[in-house]
Amino acid sequence: MLRLAGARVLDDRDVSAVRAVLAEDPVASCMVAARVEVAGADPWRLGGELWGMEGRPARNGKLTGLCFSGPNLIPLSGNRAALRHFADRALRRHRMCSSLVGPADLVMGLWQELEPVWGPAREVRPHQPLLAMRGGPTVTPDPLVRPVRQDELDIYLPAAVAMFTEEVGVDPRLDDGGAGYRARVAELIAGGRAFARFEAGQVVYKAEIGALSASVGQIQGVWVRPDRRGQGLGASGTAAVADRLVRGLGRTASLYVNGFNAPARAAYRRIGFSEVGRYATVLF
Repeated sequence: MLRLAGARVLDDRDVSAVRAVLAEDPVASCMVAARVEVAGADPWRLGGELWGMEGRPARNGKLTGLCFSGPNLIPLSGNRAALRHFADRALRRHRMCSSLVGPADLVMGLWQELEPVWGPAREVRPHQPLLAMRGGPTVTPDPLVRPVRQDELDIYLPAAVAMFTEEVGVDPRLDDGGAGYRARVAELIAGGRAFARFEAGQVVYKAEIGALSASVGQIQGVWVRPDRRGQGLGASGTAAVADRLVRGLGRTASLYVNGFNAPARAAYRRIGFSEVGRYATVLF
């Protein structure tokens, strides 16, 4: 039975309280902070809902729990009781999110509440080190890695699809023939947040800045063409993107990586990333 009291949907009146929670861990909250900085807390503009738990008295300006519900379900703060209330709200309607992602203890706690109804998951990744770099890279950035031009979308897109399919295990074109994913990639290119190294008209390295807040940029979608792997392109290419974030944009560079991916973790350490937390992802 659903509990009557619990999390409520936040709005623009709650922006200050939301920002206070996000500021407690700017790296971990980058994905949501980037949205809130642009759109505030209004669900229509935000592209999802922010759910908040309050202390007593209500609306005292402080939130004891925060969760974003949109294309992904992202718990950001809260104790066990808050996670139960977030689960109650999530279970009031059909699941729309493609994943549950965020700080590992919150994700796994929330999944424990949701699994009896939403499970089984397609895959659970409980250990994903969250990495950050605030200074310049210690690997020489690849000078051939550059922002992708808008007229290069059709060249870049197959590499993006290959990366997504390898990483997530699902072809992103299945639901709508690829229109939605193509639009998302085009948006990243238009925003100057897709980077690649081209050789003979083909992408051999790619990465994107998936989320960009006022203080942090989160790198995603790192991929090297299979026949060019093991040649250092991943490290030097990612160093170039991180350098753009740190020295070019004045942000902390961040990313998260699967704990079982030892080669990638070693490459990121060489670049200068250090572990600052742990993420987890539940894929549906």
